[in-house]
Amino acid sequence: MTETTTPTSRLVVTFEEAKSLAGKDLGVTEWREVTQQMVNTFADATDDQQWIHVDPERAKDGPFGAPIAHGFLTLSMIIPFWSELFDVSDVKTKVNYGLDKVRFTSPVKVGSRIRMKGSIADVQEVKGNGLHIVVDSTIEIEGEERPAVVATFLARFYA
Repeated sequence: MTETTTPTSRLVVTFEEAKSLAGKDLGVTEWREVTQQMVNTFADATDDQQWIHVDPERAKDGPFGAPIAHGFLTLSMIIPFWSELFDVSDVKTKVNYGLDKVRFTSPVKVGSRIRMKGSIADVQEVKGNGLHIVVDSTIEIEGEERPAVVATFLARFYA
């Protein structure tokens, strides 16, 4: 899955321009390292202290040979990655509207680097002078065949 593709410049469009972006490939983000500190902070915030995430010594003997990031930590990276790929310049409100299909297809070992590739699958006008944008998102792990997360991310922009 990992390609030598270089990060894409952030696409910034107007509200009117965004209406016609269905099918637009947004490219890929920069790589980001998943650190033990990130995992520990997420564990504290979510009260998920499972040893496979927070005990590096014990995790060495676990099924992955190292501690792994929580799936939901990896999923949450969609937000900063999305901001790296896309924005609408002339809107009053930007909303993370949620997710449709989500799959955790491969664990992310602490110390790995991840990035997201995305494409705009659909754009629909919604009540309140808004746009509902459906984004096909794949979070890749550097050097791994399988991605960490495949998800359909939903965003709304209101002019």
